[in-house]
Amino acid sequence: MRRFDYTRAETVHDAVVALAANPDAQLLAGGTNLIDLMKYDVARPGAIIDINRLPLKDIEELPDGGLRIGALVSNSALAYDERVKERFPLLSSAILAGASPQLRNAATTGGNLLQRTRCYYFYDPSTPCNKREPGTGCSAIGGVNRIHAILGASDKCIAVHPSDMCVALAALGATVEVEGPDGNRDIDFADFHRLPGEHPERDNMLQAGEMVIALRIARNHFNRNYTYLKLRDRLSYAFALASVAAAMEVAEGQIVDLRIALGGVAHKPWRDALAEAEFAGREANEATFMQIADRLLSGAEGQGHNDFKIPLAEKAIIRALKQAAAGRPQDQVVKAIQ
Repeated sequence: MRRFDYTRAETVHDAVVALAANPDAQLLAGGTNLIDLMKYDVARPGAIIDINRLPLKDIEELPDGGLRIGALVSNSALAYDERVKERFPLLSSAILAGASPQLRNAATTGGNLLQRTRCYYFYDPSTPCNKREPGTGCSAIGGVNRIHAILGASDKCIAVHPSDMCVALAALGATVEVEGPDGNRDIDFADFHRLPGEHPERDNMLQAGEMVIALRIARNHFNRNYTYLKLRDRLSYAFALASVAAAMEVAEGQIVDLRIALGGVAHKPWRDALAEAEFAGREANEATFMQIADRLLSGAEGQGHNDFKIPLAEKAIIRALKQAAAGRPQDQVVKAIQ
């Protein structure tokens, strides 16, 4: 065990000041990811700032009928909140597809956004990893890469973002509220997570000393025609090989509005807003859904062991869109047989 300082913040301001004062500090909420990273000697914080006493555990109504979700709201509380189930069932479905009940009880909304990749090499300090130690190389490229990215990767990193919740939030167009030394600011969810590029060690757009304090989701009309489809190796407690959050408005058999995001295939939840707009007004049928899948997977590239993800993701997109259009949301995650 490496020694570290421990501080319990009583206010958001206290947490921001402590975080800004120590570049080696990390925040502790549910700890479901941080503790694992410390055990594996991947995370080596010089200070832990416990934020569990902060007033960030409420789900608040917004004037437009949307919701503001505090960063410390547990995944379970969010998934089972009646307002979320009624207005944003896509989000509830995605959360319940992830982890186990015990972990969802501990994991927090803010922590879910900030969780790190589950790349084998990232978790193994004996191997080179640009995300863990910039400049050392990416062992997954040319290595065992079955779970790795097919979209948005770089020659520095092919890791994927592990969250289910974030895929739904990307599709719903959430906003992330952050607070830091320079005050509060909003980040569109589409811009919150980063592709690896030249700096895979940076997962998101938070600046030094900033912390997530809440999410906002505006009211929409995606509470009927939606689905969250997750394909994984086993039906219990496994990360997605590919997942799809699909939501649409349908009128007289035509797509009025479309939202779709992919998980398990890139360094961030993968969404193409231009493609969504392009297919508005098209017939909500299999031919259209095949074209959407082709557009979303344009440029997809396998790394050898994960080549199967491309046809897997294509089939998942088409199936999810069919279910959403029919108003038959996915009730159960699906085991991927490969």
